[in-house]
Amino acid sequence: MIETQSLTADDAGFARAAELLSGGGLVAFPTETVYGLGADARNDHAVARIYEAKGRPSFNPLIVHLADLDAVRDLVDWSPEAETLAKAFWPGPLTMVLPLKAGAGVSRLVSAGLPTLAVRMPANPVARRLLTEFGGPVAAPSANPSGRISPTRAAHVRDGLTGRIEAVLDGGRCGVGVESTILGLTGRPTLLRPGGLPLEDIAEVLKRPISERKDSEAISAPGQLASHYAPHARVRLNATDWHAGEATLGFGPMACDLNLSPTGDLVDAAANLFEYLHRLDASGAERIAVAPVPHLGLGVAINDRLGRAAAPRD
Repeated sequence: MIETQSLTADDAGFARAAELLSGGGLVAFPTETVYGLGADARNDHAVARIYEAKGRPSFNPLIVHLADLDAVRDLVDWSPEAETLAKAFWPGPLTMVLPLKAGAGVSRLVSAGLPTLAVRMPANPVARRLLTEFGGPVAAPSANPSGRISPTRAAHVRDGLTGRIEAVLDGGRCGVGVESTILGLTGRPTLLRPGGLPLEDIAEVLKRPISERKDSEAISAPGQLASHYAPHARVRLNATDWHAGEATLGFGPMACDLNLSPTGDLVDAAANLFEYLHRLDASGAERIAVAPVPHLGLGVAINDRLGRAAAPRD
């Protein structure tokens, strides 16, 4: 059992977090999307511990978080499209999958043996300062047991990973609330995972349509497992009425236990999604019923997470 330290986002906290990462430790930290479980992306042992702490399948690749564009270009083969997207959306909730440079020095466990690397520059000021203090690439999936609800507060991380990781750097609640959008750029731009940046915004900047990955294709980026983001309770989607004994998650004006957005605001709904799933799961209900959410803009990402939460489990 590891003693998990709770660190505040002050000079001492950042220094200690960077020290732990440098020593091969695991540190959870906030991004604008969800809390990430960070390790030195160059350290095979540290990256292997991410998989161990999360109980994560080793074939599921990780996202590398970096402080600036120079650090990104050191790891991947950059392209004009990547440059255009970086200028428009970085730092922010966009991950790009690009060819991994030979000799980049990143652990093969990060890419799950693929010839590509998922990279992003987070916008959260706590994440950015930690990356700067550490001074290297940080591999960081969501800081939760694999397949469970992603954490948007430090308390969620502690509930799931205390005793498995070295520290949690508390930066408050995450603002976006769903993971980053992942875009493949090894050929035609392809949406690999919907997320906190709507697909329409990407297409508008690139001035071209974006392909979408088929579920039957091999895993090429994080967040593509069929069952993922799941509470302990079973999830019933697109519920138009409530059944006895269910915990209820609404959208729009309606009576329910918790409401993603009483006004039907998809930005609010995305920010509240994981927080409210955590709360309803903690109620002890055997099933969570979820009202329909419009499948447009951020609703695409919300419905993706809900679909995986409700998927059949092994």
